[in-house]
Amino acid sequence: MGKKIGDAHVITVNCPDRTGLGCDICRIILDFGLYITKGDVTTDGVWCYIVLWVVPHYDTLRLRWSHLKNQLVSVCPSCSTYFVLNLMSPCPASTPVYLLKFFCLDRNGLLHDVTQVLTELELSIQTVKVTTTPDGRVLDLFFITDNMDLLHTEKRQEETRGKFRSVLGESCISCELQLAGPEYECHQNVLSDDMTKLKNVSVTFDNSLSPANTLLQIQCVDHRGLLYDVLRTLKDFDIKISYGRFSPQTQGHWDLDLFIQLKDGNKIVDLDKQNSLCSRLKAEMLHPLRVIITNRGPDAELLVANPVELSGKGRPRVFYDVTLSLKVLGICIFSAEIRRYTASGREWEVYRFLLDENCLFQLGSASARNEIVNKVRRTLMGW
Repeated sequence: MGKKIGDAHVITVNCPDRTGLGCDICRIILDFGLYITKGDVTTDGVWCYIVLWVVPHYDTLRLRWSHLKNQLVSVCPSCSTYFVLNLMSPCPASTPVYLLKFFCLDRNGLLHDVTQVLTELELSIQTVKVTTTPDGRVLDLFFITDNMDLLHTEKRQEETRGKFRSVLGESCISCELQLAGPEYECHQNVLSDDMTKLKNVSVTFDNSLSPANTLLQIQCVDHRGLLYDVLRTLKDFDIKISYGRFSPQTQGHWDLDLFIQLKDGNKIVDLDKQNSLCSRLKAEMLHPLRVIITNRGPDAELLVANPVELSGKGRPRVFYDVTLSLKVLGICIFSAEIRRYTASGREWEVYRFLLDENCLFQLGSASARNEIVNKVRRTLMGW
């Protein structure tokens, strides 16, 4: 760990290797509100060694390092099972989903304060339904999972309810927590494609430097979660990393050098495969999130969309950052929900926020909408 405030903390992972491990590690680090400043990855195909330098992204972040370690250990293959011949495909137990329901008086920043409590308790939001009544009250339904896998215990449930009663104060009318029933379901629809405007980014492949690996070189603009976006793309393409080094070169720009190979151990020599991976990497690095404000009848609705991993995992902290941005801007949220949609063969997680018109912004104005979108996007991207 860093010796002084502001110094980078060093996270070291040394364990058996598997495809997608780097992506899962970066996702956990992003979920804990940490920013990766540089890193090294090396593997011999059996064992891997990962070193990451991280700093807290939020000034108010209270880190529980022991919990972070436990989360990282949970995604690493164990030594005892790695060398055992696996004759049956593992069938992982599904994580139970709980419904957190509370009814309270509305106020500015309420939704972000609730999200901050969920984050501190290491409870992940799966989907949300927020409704504001005409008399200024709010009914919030949060479908959540517990990263600590303890929410089935009475102690953990009482701790959760107590935290929410504390942050809601006298405005809390009721607060309930229970296992989710049939009301929790996956909604599959079609999401319209939006325009993709690629900026100055370089992705190149080189098969001449290594007899066993393809060198993937990326030069791009920095953003929070950049390494996660690159590694989750490689994971979705079933590509392994043999060695990697990444660090900022100039202000706001990164260089990534990754020696990669297909899951079967071969280099990536097929041009169609290279072009497909190149296009996806450019899109994911520059547009990991899409942010727009559109009309929903007479009202303004903020839409934030991000792609879902093939494993089914969404991007961490999106709901937290959006509600933080709107709280800073002084904009109340009339209703909110999270749904999953399918477009062009990919699954997307879409956050919908119906904005309260009683704020300092003229929500019908194009300039006001641009200011809101820019604030939300910059918060999400860490700019």
